[in-house]
Amino acid sequence: MKKAIGLVELKSIPVGIEVADAMLTTANVELILANPICPGKYVIVVSGNVGSVESAVAAGKQTAGIFLIESHILNNIHEDILPALSGTNEIGKIKSIGAIETISALTAIKAGDIALKASNVDLIELRVARGLGGKGFLIISGEVSSVKSAIKSCLNELGESGDVTSTSVVASPHKDLISKLV
Repeated sequence: MKKAIGLVELKSIPVGIEVADAMLTTANVELILANPICPGKYVIVVSGNVGSVESAVAAGKQTAGIFLIESHILNNIHEDILPALSGTNEIGKIKSIGAIETISALTAIKAGDIALKASNVDLIELRVARGLGGKGFLIISGEVSSVKSAIKSCLNELGESGDVTSTSVVASPHKDLISKLV
């Protein structure tokens, strides 16, 4: 399993492509995501061991220059984050759901890692900015108390900075809603 992920967001698509190449050329990392997002931004997610990810992100930041919006390194990521990003995570029985919307695409990944580590929840979806105006969101499921606890942890860690824009908890979601979420 990959131990860390590096996240870089830029305000230029051409520079984003150049930054992704610099990150891959500099360190032994795996490219998880490199996509333009709205509105005219570019996100890059790489994974690997901590040292390699740190080197890749440093190279990305240097190459990005004035086009860098934000970057993060998440060490010891929860094992369900990467499958959720690629849409290959397994979903069990859904008892309740919680949703968290973040102001930026990359913060949604941080929120997912926080939620999964804080409580016994499953990650149904983790979306970074595709059709979201640069925002991100995640949907978690589990016992209602676990979902509330996970959301509270995200708000405690990310809420003061304004990174979380809204949250919700649905204790017993309708079966038609569940079918549209999974």
